[in-house]
Order: sequence, then C-alpha cells, then structure tokens
Amino acid sequence: MPDDAVTIRVPATTANLGPGFDCLGMALSLWNTLRLAWAEEPAVRLHGLGADSLPRDAGNLILRSAQRVLDETGNGARGVSIEAWQEIPLSRGLGSSSAAIVGGVYGANALLGHPLPPSRLLEIAAEIEGHPDNVAPALMGGLSIAIAGEDGGVQAAPVPLPADLQCVVYAPDAPMPTHEARSVLPPEVPRADAVFNTGRAALLIAALALDRPEYLRLATQDRLHQPQRQRVFRQMKVIFDHALAAGALGVFLSGAGSSVVALTKRSENRAFTIGYEMADAGDKSGLTGTFLVLEPAPNGAEPAAAPPEAA
Repeated sequence: MPDDAVTIRVPATTANLGPGFDCLGMALSLWNTLRLAWAEEPAVRLHGLGADSLPRDAGNLILRSAQRVLDETGNGARGVSIEAWQEIPLSRGLGSSSAAIVGGVYGANALLGHPLPPSRLLEIAAEIEGHPDNVAPALMGGLSIAIAGEDGGVQAAPVPLPADLQCVVYAPDAPMPTHEARSVLPPEVPRADAVFNTGRAALLIAALALDRPEYLRLATQDRLHQPQRQRVFRQMKVIFDHALAAGALGVFLSGAGSSVVALTKRSENRAFTIGYEMADAGDKSGLTGTFLVLEPAPNGAEPAAAPPEAA
C-alpha cells in the first residue's frame, strides 16, 4: 500500500577501491536521511552539508531522480516534497550524488508502495549517474561488482567482506569535482597497464572475500586513474605513504577524490593512528582536512525510524 510519507536513509560509498575503475563500489557507515511526502507542489528542504549550495527547485538531483520513478509508474503528475538531512560531504569522492539519486528513486518507490523491483531501480539510478559503481552499493549495501550489460541493463554482484574491516577516510577540505578528475584520464591505456589492473582487481576481490589481508597492499594498486589524478591532487602519494607506514593494509583514492580511504582491521586498533598520519601528511603538504573511521555498511538504502532532528 502507498504511504503518505516515508523516511529513509542512504549510505555514502567509495568507488574503484584502487584498480576496480568504474566497476567496484562499497557502502560506508555514513548516511543521508530523507523524508518524502505527497504534496500539492514539489518542494525541497535541505539541512546539513550542501544546504547552502544545492538547488531546491526542479533541478535538485533528489527531486529529479524521484520524478523518474513517478513518471515510469504513471504518477508523473503527482507532487512530492523532500526534506534531506545530509552528512555525506560533496565532491569528495564519497558518493554524494549517488546518495541523492538512490534516495530519490528508492524513496519515491517506497512512497508508492514499492511497485518497481530493485533491479529496475538500479537501472534507473545507473542511467542517471552514468555508471553503476556508486549507485549499486548505495542501493544494495556492502561491496558490489557492478557492470553495464550489453542490453543496457546493469548486473551487480555482492562480494563478502571481512567482519572486522574498517575504512579510515581522510576527507580534504578542498573538493575534487568529478568532471575535473575525469578530464585528466586518457581515452586509451597501454596493454601493460590494463593487465596490471585486471590482476589487482581480481586479487582484491579474493583478498576481501577470503579475508586475506596480506594481499590488500598489492591489490589496491592502480595504473588507470590514480597516477593521472595525482597531477591535480599532488598530495595524494604522500598521504598514501603515510597511511601505509602507519600500518594500513591498503590505501586508495575514493572515487574521483579528493578523499583517500585506508583499510585496516578493527582488531588491530590502528584506525586512529592511520587517520592522524594521513591528516598530518596532508597538513604538511598544504592540505587541510579531517578523517573519519567508518565501516562497510551491510545495508544500502533502507527505511529509517526518524529524521536526525527527531531522533
């Protein structure tokens, strides 16, 4: 049965994980919360990160994504109001746009009583985003291998993760617009670099699925995008080096950046040391930022009990 209003939450995500360019993504335990309700006219209210800069009209990405579901289900003439409490930083490679897209499509579908299956929501979200690596874990949770099929559909396969895996996220204060980070990537790559990444992406999946942390340092290496993006993010390598020296199991640029994610295990109690070392490396290189100790989020978009201000 359709509801008059729904409250949901959507996780942040990190994509690529080093070698898995545009096909690997993992949900993180940092959430945006949204409340969607039927209204006479579309309306958007924003709280938290991006509240002063994101559009509140028909150009809002959450509203546009919700409208796609309304149109597809024959409800395009109905109005919906959206209120969002946003904790995911913008333009930091943590899936803020994917969270907006998934929040819109999942929330509108929930408001309608879930007429569309998750597979169709994933297709719609990937079409809006342009690639499925972030939207798949935002919708499904966990780690996903997500690829576009020849028929235009999307296939997303979950990958088991170690129970005590932690993600130390260093988020610079300076954003990295995705279009800028993509503009430095060449249209073609040498065969040796393609082989390098193929082997490491396969090793990364094995390392995580089989809980073999000794492979992660090698398995998170990349030649397809991180060396090129270092041209516009010159501090990246020194942050990587400090994370590894502090005991990180592996480290990579989160999506297109500017955040950096280091992997560790909760049982090793190194997360804060790694975070402080990454922040110190950034600071000494002229880059300010903060770090968060997060975990993989096993669930993607899901119902939430209440908005943050009501909790």
